[in-house]
Amino acid sequence: MTTKEYLNPDDLFPSLQYGFSQIVTSPPGKLVFLSGQVAWDEAQQIVGAGDLRAQTWQALRNVETAMRAAGGTLEDVVSLRIYVLQKELARSSAIREGLQSFFAADRAPATTWIGVQSLANKDFLLEIEAMGVIGER
Repeated sequence: MTTKEYLNPDDLFPSLQYGFSQIVTSPPGKLVFLSGQVAWDEAQQIVGAGDLRAQTWQALRNVETAMRAAGGTLEDVVSLRIYVLQKELARSSAIREGLQSFFAADRAPATTWIGVQSLANKDFLLEIEAMGVIGER
């Protein structure tokens, strides 16, 4: 199994409490780039209309499904980019809770949150892009 290193130096703010690591390094492996995952289920129905928590969980389940399809797991995710509607930022604890539920605290991916005015569909509250590195198992 590929060994990833999760770094959270004391010289940077403590990010694990928010569900992400400051730095993740990985040896060579199969790179996986996921398109932004949203709160659509497999039938393209919105899950959790108006509910940031429900949409976060569905988007993270979709990340998990996509990583599995690529031959990996959530442990192979090294980086996330989360686009969240500006008006939802005050409720962003739902995103933090999702990250902490889906990723082990000591193996949380590096993550950037970006506040946006809108997303591709008026019902989307967030969209999550992921990058993974799948090593030999």
